[in-house]
Amino acid sequence: MKKVILSMAVLAMLMFSCEKSDPVNGEENNLNSENQETFSIAKDHCGTMGVLSEKMSEDPTLEVKMQAIEQFTQQAIKSGLTKRIASDGVLEIPVVFHVIYRTSSENIPNSQLQDQLDILNEDFNMNNPGRNTIPGEFTPVEANIGVRFVLQDVIRKYNSKRRWNPDDRMKFTSQGGSDVVNPQEYLNIWIVNNMPYQGGNILGYAQFPGGSWSTDGVVLDYRVTGYTAWGFTGRTATHEVGHWMNLRHIWGDGGCGASDFVADTPDSDGPSSGCPIYPQVNCGTNDMTMNFMDYSNDECMNMFTLGQKDRMMAVFANGGFREQMAQ
Repeated sequence: MKKVILSMAVLAMLMFSCEKSDPVNGEENNLNSENQETFSIAKDHCGTMGVLSEKMSEDPTLEVKMQAIEQFTQQAIKSGLTKRIASDGVLEIPVVFHVIYRTSSENIPNSQLQDQLDILNEDFNMNNPGRNTIPGEFTPVEANIGVRFVLQDVIRKYNSKRRWNPDDRMKFTSQGGSDVVNPQEYLNIWIVNNMPYQGGNILGYAQFPGGSWSTDGVVLDYRVTGYTAWGFTGRTATHEVGHWMNLRHIWGDGGCGASDFVADTPDSDGPSSGCPIYPQVNCGTNDMTMNFMDYSNDECMNMFTLGQKDRMMAVFANGGFREQMAQ
């Protein structure tokens, strides 16, 4: 997931692209200075762990559910249940996009949504263009996850809101958003305009396995969905879908010794940023800064590991939280 500072040129592009009137109700929907300011990226520009912490505070039973899923995950990996995937070797996941927009530029076209699916299919099938930059010490653990994402439906919803807090309101028609569609069989992805958090904007967040089916899925800022004018190449979605499949941040959201529950990802004391030059040494090992579950720039994230694959596939195994998707 990419950390950016908008240049004056990009700000000008942003202003120009959003000054057109929205065709819905003939309203003028200029992107004002308030919205420009909110696209300074928050320190934790993936909001998944922050949202998880808030949900656990609201619902103490969520931690119990997630602990049970973690116990199942470890057992499934040990017993080999993670090998169960579709008959052709690829697990197919239908995707429903909910595009919630205020301006015409926020109402991104189907071609951009398909670009995002193509990027996910590159990243989850070891076809992404940056693979040749992976250091030799990490290539033995690089994994082909074997997941194919296909378009199921696109739902478009006009709403005059200029911002959406990461509180799941965009996931309910009654609150101006769009209700989840068949979450036990489809991956739901909501596309919104702004998500203010920690003094800036988060780029996206996901719900881990174990949460309510009514809010299950991923939320993305439209400016990071697919290939965009803001310099993103769709890897925010790869990162967030990784969370949706039960992956943690590679540094374990703590210092040295914090765990992401994956044995073949080296310890680190915090997230990366930009495009780090290999090697970056922390906690006595070289950081895997090119892992999709770090915070490096989009173009510098290029791999999942075998351990991460086992963890993801456990979610779809017999008895796993998302087992119905593998039927």
